[in-house]
Amino acid sequence: MAPATVNRNLARLKHLFNTAIKWGYLYENPAQPVKLLRENNRRLRCLTKDEIDHLMTVSSQHLKPILVMAINTGMRRGEIFNLQWNHVDLKNRIIEVADAKIGDRRFTHINDSLLNALQVLPRRIDTPYVFPGKTGGRWTDIKKAFSNARKRAGLDDVRFHDLRHTFARHLVMAGVDLTTVKELLGHKSTKMPERYSHLSPKHKADAVRVLDRLSSEAPEESLQSSGS
Repeated sequence: MAPATVNRNLARLKHLFNTAIKWGYLYENPAQPVKLLRENNRRLRCLTKDEIDHLMTVSSQHLKPILVMAINTGMRRGEIFNLQWNHVDLKNRIIEVADAKIGDRRFTHINDSLLNALQVLPRRIDTPYVFPGKTGGRWTDIKKAFSNARKRAGLDDVRFHDLRHTFARHLVMAGVDLTTVKELLGHKSTKMPERYSHLSPKHKADAVRVLDRLSSEAPEESLQSSGS
């Protein structure tokens, strides 16, 4: 297992023991002294526009709207699978996201691309889910469909979670501030969005260009002041 997977399993185990203590079955948590492994979270695989277009072209019909939502909202796979129609407001173009990772809720907005995909998406009367499984229950896995699509697109190194990176990257490259990106991703700090900050050279160039005013405004007045 990867270090990140080990850490997630260890965190769950610690939580189970803490719950057992709370319920009076244990006096101490035997897993508490076990330290988490060091994770390498520097991997940032982001898709270009051409790669996105190619992936969409070769994807199956049931997978395409899921990809559209992931790329245009940055929602995690579990958040997409848990999404129900009563949390989707097409009129006001807002989605209420249940953030299972931090036990909170956030709101994300529906752009034109996602709106078009949702408007033509069939709604089943036997299930509340936006993307239900065959029996109407919560969809739990798209590994096969996504794996086939990425292989056909020649994107073997792409994971589903990279669509979330792609969402953040293109926002930053468009000049969206890190605080807004943080809120859209559902992060508590800008530490994670800061990993994309080097991808926005134009945004930084525009920021530095503000200083041009220091040398262009009231040059005569500046000279007089320095002479006195």
